[in-house]
Amino acid sequence: MATTTEAMEGASALAPPSLSSRAKARMVSALLIAPLVLFLTLVFVLPLGGMLFHAVENGEVGEALPGVAAEMRGWTGEGLPPESAYAALARDLKAAYREPRLGEASRRLNYERSGYRALLTRTARSVRAIDRPQAGWAAELTAIDPRWGEPATWAALRRASPPLTPYYLLTALDLRMDDSGSIVRAPAEERIYIDTLGRTLWIGFVTTLLCFVLGFPLAHALVSLPRGFASVLMVCVLLPFWTSLLVRTSAWIVVLQKEGVLNGLLTRLGIVDAPLELVFNRFGLYVAMVHILLPFMILPILSVMKGISPSYMRASASLGAHPAVGFLKIYLPMTLPGVGAGCLMTFIIGVGYYITPSLVGGARDQMTSYFIAYYANTTINWGLSSALGAILLACIMLLYATVGRLIGVGRIAGIQ
Repeated sequence: MATTTEAMEGASALAPPSLSSRAKARMVSALLIAPLVLFLTLVFVLPLGGMLFHAVENGEVGEALPGVAAEMRGWTGEGLPPESAYAALARDLKAAYREPRLGEASRRLNYERSGYRALLTRTARSVRAIDRPQAGWAAELTAIDPRWGEPATWAALRRASPPLTPYYLLTALDLRMDDSGSIVRAPAEERIYIDTLGRTLWIGFVTTLLCFVLGFPLAHALVSLPRGFASVLMVCVLLPFWTSLLVRTSAWIVVLQKEGVLNGLLTRLGIVDAPLELVFNRFGLYVAMVHILLPFMILPILSVMKGISPSYMRASASLGAHPAVGFLKIYLPMTLPGVGAGCLMTFIIGVGYYITPSLVGGARDQMTSYFIAYYANTTINWGLSSALGAILLACIMLLYATVGRLIGVGRIAGIQ
């Protein structure tokens, strides 16, 4: 009897969970991850969405000059606008005179056409004294400033009036919209952002390549060396994580400068006659960034290498394969998930660096992050700052999709 009862209990334990049990398990799982989802939504998704929206947001002119914005929506853009647009401009300037929103609109219009701030300020000051224009508002405004009689002035106002605009994204790509509405390249002396983006991606690529060349053999040594020596080596790898980024960058300036440790050593040994230019240029930037980013390459590769059994290499050797052939055809392909994750992480962090290129790099080594910070903190041009960030984010997402397609997103994330 006891045997029968035990058999029934065992069968019950082996039976698949009921539908209600699975629903409860899913509910418990959802409740457990809910705080994480809420946290990521509040501190990552919403700020990122707000940043991307700033890249196309264009409400300054519409808020300060609502009547003109309404007139511009019905204007074809050919020649000069009708008299009603001039009248709307006069009314809006009277209402917005000395208001902060007029300054915001002037700043936005200045991006489209230089000199717009002075034009609006002068016109707003003059129209306050005019109640009923004798010859109409078009003649009065043109008399105040002849630029109101130029189609290009109104074309700039028409481009800046919609609530959404491609202006910032086009500027981030060295493009612009001309008076006819066509997209053209910016003047040669104003094309800086594509070159900066290319330089940013190149610096990130070279840094990632150097980190891989240095990190792969080091990770292999960490899984091959005796435990004691490997532990000491691991501490050296992790040491940068325990030091402030600013301190590490400043330390490289001390080491690499003309009167620094390295130049002093080279001079005393007679290797060089004069101090070398090792910092505030591309060389110093690579040295500092590789030192800082090397752990991000080593740790993912190391985690994958630890899961590879040495028996695979022994089996290839027993079948007559040369160690180099076994390494290239068996060991290296098995480390690709770690290599992909390490390269991706190093590249993404590298292209977004700001402090290190600003302190260690030269004037021609500034990356896109420098301009993002410049427009956000110095000129308060959130639109262009967000557009540059959106372009950089798009490049990173494209790279992520490419690497994920080649290696597999699940293998990179370590869930397969």
